Amino acid sequence: MTAKLSPLFLGIDTGGTYTDAVLWSEEGGPKGKVLAKAKSLTTRHDLAVGISGAVDAVLQQSGTDPAAIKLVSMSTTLATNALVEGQGGRVALVMIGFSEADLARDGLKTALGTDPVVFCPGGHDVHGNAAKLDLSGLEAALPELGRSVSGFAVCAYFATRNPAHELAARDLIREKTGLPVTASHELSAKLGGPRRALTTLLNARLISMIDRLVAATEGFLAKRGIAAPLMVVRGDGALVSAAFARQRPIETILSGPAASLVGARHMTGLDDAMVSDIGGTTTDVAVLDGGRPRLDPEGATVGGFRTMVEAVAMRTFGLGGDSEVALEDGALDPKILLGPRRLVPLALAGMAHGEAVTAELERQLRAPNPSRMDGRFAVRTGVPDRLAAGLTAPEAKLYEAIGATPLALDRLLSSNAQNATLNRLVARGLVHICGFTPSDAAHVLGKQSNWDVATARLGAELFARRRDGRGQAIAATPEEISQRVLVTLTRWSAEYILETAFAEDGLDGAATVAHALVQRAVDGHPGIARFTVALDRPVIGLGASAPLHYAGLPPLVGNGCIVPEDTDVANALGAVVGQVRVSAEARVSQPKEGLFRLASGQTVRDFTDEAKAIEAAEADVRAIAAGRAKDAGTDSAEIDVATEFKVSTIEGQRMFIEAHVVAVASGRPRIAV
Repeated sequence: MTAKLSPLFLGIDTGGTYTDAVLWSEEGGPKGKVLAKAKSLTTRHDLAVGISGAVDAVLQQSGTDPAAIKLVSMSTTLATNALVEGQGGRVALVMIGFSEADLARDGLKTALGTDPVVFCPGGHDVHGNAAKLDLSGLEAALPELGRSVSGFAVCAYFATRNPAHELAARDLIREKTGLPVTASHELSAKLGGPRRALTTLLNARLISMIDRLVAATEGFLAKRGIAAPLMVVRGDGALVSAAFARQRPIETILSGPAASLVGARHMTGLDDAMVSDIGGTTTDVAVLDGGRPRLDPEGATVGGFRTMVEAVAMRTFGLGGDSEVALEDGALDPKILLGPRRLVPLALAGMAHGEAVTAELERQLRAPNPSRMDGRFAVRTGVPDRLAAGLTAPEAKLYEAIGATPLALDRLLSSNAQNATLNRLVARGLVHICGFTPSDAAHVLGKQSNWDVATARLGAELFARRRDGRGQAIAATPEEISQRVLVTLTRWSAEYILETAFAEDGLDGAATVAHALVQRAVDGHPGIARFTVALDRPVIGLGASAPLHYAGLPPLVGNGCIVPEDTDVANALGAVVGQVRVSAEARVSQPKEGLFRLASGQTVRDFTDEAKAIEAAEADVRAIAAGRAKDAGTDSAEIDVATEFKVSTIEGQRMFIEAHVVAVASGRPRIAV
């Protein structure tokens, strides 16, 4: 009799720089067993290339038959990175019942940038009563918008209490343009129109990016004969089906970091820890309490924008191995500055393009004086041409001049205005800047060797020639400047970890205090008032470069730093050990005495009896949660329903104000049979 084999699970993490893959089995004790792991460069122009490189490697290492894989789960930092770097498709925002003054709230105008916005009369009041809807202005604008945007975001006044006007606008847009439309009530049941509009806008921007990722993954799996369900990690660490994630990509912000928390807990068994995950683009810091990640009750903040997405309470900083290295302006003894923008490391560009990069660096080294543009190149990202819609004439001209081979900026740009134009192309995700990064510094010092060391050294030489306020070179050798860059990265990492701890403790001025403490610890200047600080829990360091950058952390944070054996694939591992978790909400209000109005899903109903309204609300959310759980990828969901009442007492009599009903469905994802 043949023993039944344990099902195999494939985890994939698509990061800004690397795509990781891990093959995991439930056998081997409570932690299961990692059978194989691998990395491949993320290829943004065609994500399937990076995915196939990593997955093919683990299949080859393990000798696994692809048909034996019963579940594929994926986390990604692409959405997070896009928001941190200000990237995303051009979308149109439709505001129903709002005024232009509302754009000034919650950072909405900043997030909108130069994208178009259409205002329409309509919306509802707090009880779901409708104002007159007029979509004629939107209909008139759709022919032009349909040619110049990649999608639409629709937000109506009090749509969480009655989504009818959002549904009408959504249907009109789909009929006239065929483009993706996100309606705000689909993403959040919370009040706060401008922030809900912001969340919807960001979701619409991310749809094409996540759609390309899912399509690339599905296409690759089909070619390899892996007929298993595909799951995606959400920002709260839960798993959802790929189809679910395609419609709500905003929920994948902090997907990679959330997966890393699940992976950190799984690998170390620690219930209480600070978790710091350093990647190519960002450092993500969060807190494990009692074995679970803390969630942010106000919604995730990424790239400076506070969204309505429930996610881990994680602070994301633009600091990583591929962060832009810059110099403080105007200082006699200028400091090294890192990020928040990600660059393509020169070592990576040199490996991919060889002489086209090194010849330009050598030319710049022969120049008698250094230039701010030394060691900088522009290259197209390789995204589809349709995503370049809506460029201005100067943007289109500059974009045309940039190709698939890196072009030195001192040859490309002739004015500051062109530099601003280039930055807009970078923000649109159309162009990458190549330049000197901490990854290059690590290559120079022999601490990293996976890319081209010679190109990294040329970049370090050029950066070391930069001048301080006295006109002197900032470093004597490539090694000296590289060491300063790596020390700065470790120092900033400590500051961000302490800043997160102070913020979680509710302290004001967390960043200022963290900076001052680390500065004293590093510089050895205790001052008149002596004080020390220590975390009450260890740090779990995650990321392929964590062993390098976090070796010097303990004396700066006052506690140990644990770097697990499989830290380089923590996200991919976390992706396969999680659970599906979805929720549904309903509200019962009392517009007038004796009338109880239930708003759940896309329906609004009135009752004359409070108990019957509550009973209907609980039945609705249970049914909606069950349906969402099935759509999200589980057939074995357990559903918990909780009801919170808001009441007042007047002259001894209970007065009903509102009831909030929430159903949470959770279960293991379905696997292939």
